[in-house]
Amino acid sequence: MGTHRTFIATYIMASERNGWIYVGMTSTLVARVWKHKTGTHPDGYSAEHGCVQLVWFERHAWVVNAIRREKRLKKWNRDWKLKLIEDTNPQWRDLAADWYPVHDPDWVPPAEDA
Repeated sequence: MGTHRTFIATYIMASERNGWIYVGMTSTLVARVWKHKTGTHPDGYSAEHGCVQLVWFERHAWVVNAIRREKRLKKWNRDWKLKLIEDTNPQWRDLAADWYPVHDPDWVPPAEDA
């Protein structure tokens, strides 16, 4: 599979460690995360609660698998979601912290596929 820019993903955004969390899926992770970070994602929940840190994601070869995983995770209780994050990212680092060269004057934010 490719980089974080070229695969289908189920992902979790968070406001902070043990804070608000948002579960989603996308075929363009880099663009979707940018929308969360800038508050332009159409789902008001993530912007309203400040879910701007990518704390977990999982690659999928097929959209149907990513959608199925997203729906399953949304039904999980909070403790299970927190454990999922902490199993792979115990420090709750923003996994997309270095994805956007915002200090480059020639950089253009990524476009998200429809």
